Amino acid sequence: MNFFTELKRRNVFKVAAAYIIVAWLLLQVSDTLVPALHLPEWFNSGVAFALIIGFPIAVIFAWAFEMTPDGLKKEKDVDRSQSIAKVTGNKLNNAIIGVLVLALGYFVLDKFVLDPERDAAEIASAVQNAQEKVQEPAATEQAEKSIAVLPFVNMTSDREQEYFSDGLSEELLNLLAKMPELRVAARTSSFSFKGKNLEIPEIASRLKVAHILEGSVRKSGDQIRITAQLVKADDGYHLWSETYDRQLDNVFQIQDEIAGEVVRALKVTLLNEAPKSRETSPEVYQLYLEGQHVRRQVSAPTLPQAINLLKQAVALDPTYAPAWAELAYAYMWEAGIGLTPIDEAFALADQAIERALEADPGYSRAYFVKGASQMYNKFNFKAAYEGYQHALELEPGNAFLLGQNATALRAIGRMDQSIALFEQALALDPLMSEMRSWQALALSYAGQLDEAESAYRTVLTLSPDFSGAHYRLGRILIAKGMPGVALEQIKQEKSSTYSLTGLAMVHHALGSQESSQRALDELIRTMAGHAAYQIAEVYGFRGDSDKAFE
Repeated sequence: MNFFTELKRRNVFKVAAAYIIVAWLLLQVSDTLVPALHLPEWFNSGVAFALIIGFPIAVIFAWAFEMTPDGLKKEKDVDRSQSIAKVTGNKLNNAIIGVLVLALGYFVLDKFVLDPERDAAEIASAVQNAQEKVQEPAATEQAEKSIAVLPFVNMTSDREQEYFSDGLSEELLNLLAKMPELRVAARTSSFSFKGKNLEIPEIASRLKVAHILEGSVRKSGDQIRITAQLVKADDGYHLWSETYDRQLDNVFQIQDEIAGEVVRALKVTLLNEAPKSRETSPEVYQLYLEGQHVRRQVSAPTLPQAINLLKQAVALDPTYAPAWAELAYAYMWEAGIGLTPIDEAFALADQAIERALEADPGYSRAYFVKGASQMYNKFNFKAAYEGYQHALELEPGNAFLLGQNATALRAIGRMDQSIALFEQALALDPLMSEMRSWQALALSYAGQLDEAESAYRTVLTLSPDFSGAHYRLGRILIAKGMPGVALEQIKQEKSSTYSLTGLAMVHHALGSQESSQRALDELIRTMAGHAAYQIAEVYGFRGDSDKAFE
């Protein structure tokens, strides 16, 4: 107790409090000035380190010394009857109050003036960088440095092994896409030609590329044969072809060799070292590819199966980041379709994300999944954008990541930047109907109804049964004052949830309140368990805000 009293008498607590407040203020100012003055990134770390080191020094100094009318003296040399520690304490109180006022003022300025402008500038800069990295190439450049990787044909007698040939093709595509000097068509568009008997020039024309990489995979036990050939689309000339007969544990070297041969054949000059495949054991690799393949089917039977496969993979190789990231994504989808409670599923997902990043801090998909957790569980759209942006910085040619960044920008209200980024993504993935629908939503939010209508019609051309597209096109037509045309669109909607939601809205717009209520009653009766959002949307559309928020 005496020691505590002495600490108070010597103003140690007040000095510590004043130091902490001043240190916080200095760090905030430093954080603002560093980008404005183009100071090196380590400057903030240096300031923080100096302030941390200074704290115990300040506390010790307050204990050992005292301010007197004659200046600074060692505390032991000051006569207690002559001490002015109480006066100094009052001055420190005033100083603390003054610094607190300054800190509060800076906080308000930063939060409501500087921070929105800084965020807008950072986002605009990030969008511009992404656009520069994925600009439409000139015709001659496209002819030399653009390529699509078609799914390699599974030549194994067991059709269940198709996941392996598809997965290997995708891994090869991803490897090539990491080279910014190459323009690589995205997976969704390239794989849309699987099983279709189309000529190479036709496929290349639709994908807007000049070269096609195709091949086949035959696997028997631990032996694998991979045949690959690079074709020039305009004349069908084979620029390169090779057959690899290897053991399965050489699959990563084969992928690297094929990527290297493509680079040489297209005469691409890489500015950095060529990316390499992430290696693991053949058993883990097959479990990962199969788990990824099964996860993509997104159903009640397949998601637990995918999680089981991926858990086996990480148990065998806890350092294989792709399996951890895919496991996290599978947990999220379990929550998405109601198989696992949301809090439980996302807690498991977040744990898997951390393991992925521990295993490989440079793995872009782990940052994407981390962003998805922020977006769809924590609803922290800014943090989601930061995760997606980090992923895109690691893989600037990834159309899917461009689309996710655009989605996050849409969520935080940056519609113009979102729409522009969607255009960049669609340049790489022109046949991805889902991406086009995301863009259409951003266009509608931005009030660009004609462009949104055109985008939804393109979605339906690419994928006539795309869930929700007829309904959303109907919403656009209602907004354009065309409820009769909208009704014809909504009648074509295959999804019961979207169909009933749209019918309740469009009949209200047509003035038929009885038909509107009948559709809403049916929506509530049959879909109340998972369509609360759509039910609220109908009430909001009809102007019944109280019911919308029930």
